[in-house]
Amino acid sequence: MPFAYYNKLSRARQLIYRKSDAIEALSIPPGLPLGGAIAAIADGLRREHRASAQRACQGLVDALADGYRVPAVRVKVLLQRPADDYGELHGLYEPEEDGARACITVWMRTAQKKQVVAFKTFLRTLIHEVCHHLDYELFALEETFHTEGFYKRESSLVSELLVQFAAQSQRDL
Repeated sequence: MPFAYYNKLSRARQLIYRKSDAIEALSIPPGLPLGGAIAAIADGLRREHRASAQRACQGLVDALADGYRVPAVRVKVLLQRPADDYGELHGLYEPEEDGARACITVWMRTAQKKQVVAFKTFLRTLIHEVCHHLDYELFALEETFHTEGFYKRESSLVSELLVQFAAQSQRDL
C-alpha cells in the first residue's frame, strides 16, 4: 500500500514509485566480507573520533559500491546534526551533479544533547543513504522515493551487515 504522498505524484513519478516499491530485498554482494569495516565504524563511534569513523564509513561504502558495480560515492561524517523547527537531519544523499561525485553525509552527534549517535542508528542511517545511491545507480530509477520497498531493502541490507558484524565480533574475542 503506497504512502499518502503517492496520490500527489504525477503518473510518471507514480510508476517510478511502484518500481521502487516492488524491490523488497537487497543482499550483500556475494563473497564480500564486511564485518571488519563495520567493526571499524563501531570503534570510531565508541572512541568519538570523527576521522576514524569517516574512514571506516568510506571503506564500507567503497566495498559496497565495488561489490554492486556502481559508481563510487563520497562519504562525509560530520560532528553534530543540523536541526531546525522540523527536527534533526540524520543523513543526506546528494546525487552526482555536473560531474561531481555523489555524496553521503551523516552526523556523529545528536543536535540537542550532542551525544554520539547509537551505533545501530548510525549504521542504519548510513545504509539508508547508500540505498538512495543504489536506487539511481543499481536499479536505474529516475528518482528515489521512501517506499515500503525502499525501507525493506534498507532493513534487509542492515540485517545482513549486522550478522557479519556479530560474526566478526565473535572472531575478535
